[in-house]
Amino acid sequence: MRDAIKILKKGTVIPATPLALDANRDFDEDTQRLLTRYYLEAGVGGVATAVHTTQFEIRLPQYNLFETVLRVVVDEINKFEQKNNKTIIKVAGVCGEIEQAVKEAKLAKELGYDVVLLSPGGLNDKPEEYMIERTKQVAAIMPVIGFYLQSAVGGRVFTYDYWQKICEIENVVAIKLAPFNRYQTLDAVRAAAFASRDVALYTGNDDNIIVDLLSEYKFENNGKIYTKKFVGGLLGHWSVWANTVVKIFEKIKKDGLTPQMLELANEVTDCNAAFFDTANNFKGCIAGLHEVLKRQGLLKGIWCLNPEETLSVGQKEEIDRVYKMYPHLNDDEFVKRFLKNGHI
Repeated sequence: MRDAIKILKKGTVIPATPLALDANRDFDEDTQRLLTRYYLEAGVGGVATAVHTTQFEIRLPQYNLFETVLRVVVDEINKFEQKNNKTIIKVAGVCGEIEQAVKEAKLAKELGYDVVLLSPGGLNDKPEEYMIERTKQVAAIMPVIGFYLQSAVGGRVFTYDYWQKICEIENVVAIKLAPFNRYQTLDAVRAAAFASRDVALYTGNDDNIIVDLLSEYKFENNGKIYTKKFVGGLLGHWSVWANTVVKIFEKIKKDGLTPQMLELANEVTDCNAAFFDTANNFKGCIAGLHEVLKRQGLLKGIWCLNPEETLSVGQKEEIDRVYKMYPHLNDDEFVKRFLKNGHI
């Protein structure tokens, strides 16, 4: 776990994994394993599962897939680590009220996960004090990545004071910032910059990925300058075209800000608009990612546990558009080689 946390603090690529289902909307273990191997072979530094992209419904009694998915994903990661003598950050999504969050964190620890991503989703009626106490209780079990989740998919707005207190909690090792909002992002970045502890920042702002990774934030307080940067990303968007993502991330680390990077930033955001269905307030965001993976042969279909969750009208055409407009961003050739080499 220590090596994983060191890698997390340094910064890396962490895709948020989708859920593999068959045509009956039953869990497809073989395809889930295939998808996990794809991310690992693509060069990511970590894998996050049981998160929003994996569908929160996996926790519902009628599906009862939470533990199953965690076990399958961690098993594939363990095999890869042993074969390649490489440490991969294992991230498990945790959500719900305190009792549920603590229970899920204990299971994640038992299964060998390194850190949990603590979602605030579904708790918008709870005061910030409750959310802080919830974080403390989960952090007492294992390392925590705090999570600023955008309101369009169940998140809420938090105050600067909230993030200041979160950053001071022992064992909060990172924060994923995904409010899709510059003002709210700045609040949390400033809190992390002023914190007495080292809290790594991961972008989850799928609308602003490249710019987040290129930016350095500076804040002055009592005559002293504090700086902070995003060290990596934990993103649903990164669940597709992952090999290209890894290459882009490495180039950002090597070259920093260039005019070409700013052009690329706009291209990536345009792709995200298609994948995440921004035209329909993110209604088809999970199905859009499934559509890309299906086209590549990494998923068999775009099925979600909720039959109502599917592509919006016109979304497929938007995905067609960005595929054609930005051919340099897909990793189709890598996927073809991956599938050809006996990984399916």
